[in-house]
Amino acid sequence: MKLYIKYMVSLRCKLMVKYELEKLGLHYTSIELGMIEIKENITNGLKQELKSNLALSGLELLDNKKSILIDKIKNVIIEMIHYSDEVPKTNYSDIISEKLNYDYTYLSNIFSEVKGITIQHFIIKHKIEKAKELILYDELNLTEIAYRLNYSSVAHLSNQFKKVTGQSPSFYKKIGKKRKYNLENL
Repeated sequence: MKLYIKYMVSLRCKLMVKYELEKLGLHYTSIELGMIEIKENITNGLKQELKSNLALSGLELLDNKKSILIDKIKNVIIEMIHYSDEVPKTNYSDIISEKLNYDYTYLSNIFSEVKGITIQHFIIKHKIEKAKELILYDELNLTEIAYRLNYSSVAHLSNQFKKVTGQSPSFYKKIGKKRKYNLENL
């Protein structure tokens, strides 16, 4: 039996879900971001108990088909941007469509209707968050970051970064170094 969980976006969330399943004596065959597969069919009472326990951890068991689909889209995007080191060889839209076995236009329309932003805008937000993280790690230069995040050029990354954050990547890097320096001197 597959169950879908909202806000399950990290390894820490997976651990929380494993803990809750074990507490209820449920056995899982797989746990992925946003989805668990349980060996047993569970009763409505047990499902409600799991839902309540997950809610205490900030997670939400999903029942609505649209919500489940939106969460799947978000998880595919988060996985592609935050947890994969591979540079996509095709468009994000093709990857999302292929992984979820739906037409991209259909996915895009539902996502926009429910979330109030486009899938593309959601992707950009996450790419910029990943860029911020990579800039602060200071292991890659901007050219390498742009390549890794599938930008056509450093200029394109810089323009989007400034549009989303209001700062240039180099200014953001300076602020990050100053902040780190200040924290180390406390």
